[in-house]
Amino acid sequence: MERSSLNSLGVYRKSLALRDLSEAVASYFSYNKEILSLRKIDSFRDDISQSLKNDALLITREVEQAALSNSYSVRMRSLNYINIMTRNILAYCNGLERDGVKEKEYLNLLRKEIKIFRTSFKKWRRSFHNRND
Repeated sequence: MERSSLNSLGVYRKSLALRDLSEAVASYFSYNKEILSLRKIDSFRDDISQSLKNDALLITREVEQAALSNSYSVRMRSLNYINIMTRNILAYCNGLERDGVKEKEYLNLLRKEIKIFRTSFKKWRRSFHNRND
């Protein structure tokens, strides 16, 4: 697959939506409103928010890498890594909830987006197992 055709890949578009929503949620819940500038992290909530943003970005990068790679081992490593990152994001939602955020609807929206992404991701992942490289 070529880089120019990534936008035609459903799981890639879902990863972009997940990344954008994660950045918005991270910015909203962070005490440090300069979180997107990667400055000093001052609180537990800021730490979770930064991790949330970073992991969502890594998911998009790993989807790109898996889609563009011709190597089966690179693809499988990326797919495993994406699984870990999606579980992490769900754990960050739980952490923010335990930290006392009152706007749980934003966390639930992010959880729903993860669920949508994972459905698309699992379908895409099966396509790799069905091909012989």
